[in-house]
Amino acid sequence: MTHVDQIPTAFTPDGGYGVAGEAKSARIMPAPILDGCTTPLSEGAPDLRGTWRVVDVRSNGEPLKSEDPIWSHVERIEQAGNRAIVTGGGVIHDFRSCDGTLENGVHDVMAADYTTQITVAASYEDGVLVLRPEGADGFEVKRWIEGDELVWDFSSIFVARLQRVEA
Repeated sequence: MTHVDQIPTAFTPDGGYGVAGEAKSARIMPAPILDGCTTPLSEGAPDLRGTWRVVDVRSNGEPLKSEDPIWSHVERIEQAGNRAIVTGGGVIHDFRSCDGTLENGVHDVMAADYTTQITVAASYEDGVLVLRPEGADGFEVKRWIEGDELVWDFSSIFVARLQRVEA
């Protein structure tokens, strides 16, 4: 039996995960970080676990153009206890505790370039995983379940709907 606190924090490798030089959509996801973890989800944590792919993405209510790279986005969400890990687009964002603090949030790099450092707090609020980057007042990234879909609201820049491809 492996407790969630026994599993080391995961970080994005230099240059992002996957095959160097490949498009983000062609990158092969690393193995699950919390595989074998026996810690149940914390009370109040929405169950977002699984591998998800974008099936609809809109900005200001209009579909983004088919060539926008977000259409090929696939992400995996792992959860145990109060911890959440979002792996996708070449990055691994490991929130040690979704307690709303920067200290226990992500200390990693942006998917945009795999070098720009970010610190992001996470919390579970009314069935929603809410991410708040340090220094970006009012900017929130949210994920929640609606029916069989995962909704990903990137601070109203875009809203994507994802379908589960693996549990």
